Amino acid sequence: MSKRINPLIALIVIAAILWVEMFVLKTFNFWLEMTIAGSLLAGLGLYINHRNGEAINYRLYYFEPKYILIGLVSAALLYLVFYTGDIVSKLIMPFADKQVVGVYSNKTLLDPVIIGLLLLFIIGPAEEVFWRGFVQDTLAEKFGDNKGWIIASLIYGGVHIVAMNFMLFMAALICGLFWGWIFKKYKSVWPGLISHALWDLTIFVLLPVR
Repeated sequence: MSKRINPLIALIVIAAILWVEMFVLKTFNFWLEMTIAGSLLAGLGLYINHRNGEAINYRLYYFEPKYILIGLVSAALLYLVFYTGDIVSKLIMPFADKQVVGVYSNKTLLDPVIIGLLLLFIIGPAEEVFWRGFVQDTLAEKFGDNKGWIIASLIYGGVHIVAMNFMLFMAALICGLFWGWIFKKYKSVWPGLISHALWDLTIFVLLPVR
């Protein structure tokens, strides 16, 4: 058994607790909570990976210039998927519009420039470091690439269930599968990290669907 499995279980439990705080209890500013939660989980994931070998870190954070283009193109593609999905969902699901508006309600909690900077430089990258660079990589090591990808994506979508928002859950599941596939293909967090950060910035700040 991978030495990272037990820490993985503990961190997923911590992530679930943090998501309950952010989406249910809401005792603090959502964006600052997301920044703290993402940074904490990413930091712990990096630490555990470091304790289990330098080879893991080198493999996960190997960078090639082509990853920039892959990140840009994949972020644009995912945005188009969500833009189209938003139009279709409003036509076939009466509750969709209200739930999407609910997700965007957090935009008023902080200055848009600050939100954009947090998403681009901390929140998006931190989520990739933790969910793909630690969670998916650990599960892939134990169950194989394909099963690890699916299980990690289900967990990523699953922690969002606490918000009781079907559209948010589906968005998280789709994103988890999308960025998880990129990670599975390239074995580096960089393509997904760039894609995630740019998509976050675009969908929430630059070209929101609401």
